[in-house]
Amino acid sequence: MNTSEIIIYQNPEGNIKIDVRLEQETVWLSQMQLCELFQKSKATISEHIKNIFDEGELTEISVVRNFRTTASDGKNYDVNFYNLDVIISVGYRVKSQQGTQFRIWATQRLKEYNYINN
Repeated sequence: MNTSEIIIYQNPEGNIKIDVRLEQETVWLSQMQLCELFQKSKATISEHIKNIFDEGELTEISVVRNFRTTASDGKNYDVNFYNLDVIISVGYRVKSQQGTQFRIWATQRLKEYNYINN
């Protein structure tokens, strides 16, 4: 996948809605989107991400990407985004049903995307 697309994730209850970046055959979420998905504080998500890398579960260089995003103030910012591997790992650590729902949804979207574009 050479270009990125934005697709919308909404949980079954309808109370979580996130714009998800699809690029390089995976999905990407920012730290703030992870907070929203898992309904956890920034401090909690930061700690889990740090531990994932410190414990060697994942290698940061292969699962983190910096994307330029436009904020509501109209300014561009460089923001770290985390791929599906990180999203799943954080989901296990926070013991989140949301993580399981998101993983199932993301896997299905990736299969659909690969089927359509191959």
